[in-house]
Amino acid sequence: MNKVFLNVLGISYSQTQTGAYALILGEENGNRRIPIIIGGFEAQAIAIQLEGLKPPRPLTHDLFFTFATEYDIILETVYIFRLEEGIFYSKLVCNNGIRKVELDARTSDAIALALRFQCPIYTTEEIIERAGVVFTHDPQPKSAKKNARKEEVLRSKNMVELENLLNEAIRHEDYERASQIRDEINRRGKKE
Repeated sequence: MNKVFLNVLGISYSQTQTGAYALILGEENGNRRIPIIIGGFEAQAIAIQLEGLKPPRPLTHDLFFTFATEYDIILETVYIFRLEEGIFYSKLVCNNGIRKVELDARTSDAIALALRFQCPIYTTEEIIERAGVVFTHDPQPKSAKKNARKEEVLRSKNMVELENLLNEAIRHEDYERASQIRDEINRRGKKE
């Protein structure tokens, strides 16, 4: 069976399901993308890892990572092996140096863990053929008017105010807002 290596490209609001998100995976040496609909909690767990944010308390996936590494268990691979009725099925391939085990996992949880363990993610050629969307360029999510207003408000703040807002967002575990604030701080840092 031919395995296809996937990269996590990002997360956006789902255009088809209210309150859901689309996790976008892309084949490494190609232009096919797989959108996977996931819930808000899983989106948050993936987004904070992609953004490099550190929550004040560990999320479930962080706890799993710490537990596994304390007992010398590594996650070697995430394998998306089946697509049935719009649902993706995944396996975690774990190893403790003595024994290799495959565990069934929801794909969103598997991706959140893959990011923490920095392990490869694979799928089959059949799945990418069935679920993949071909892009000639990387799609950029369209900015909503609401997001534009939030960005405008952030631009009006000074650096001290931004740092305070960032700390407050992290304290309230609003990681989406924290990443927007961090982006504004980084943007200003590049100008100076």
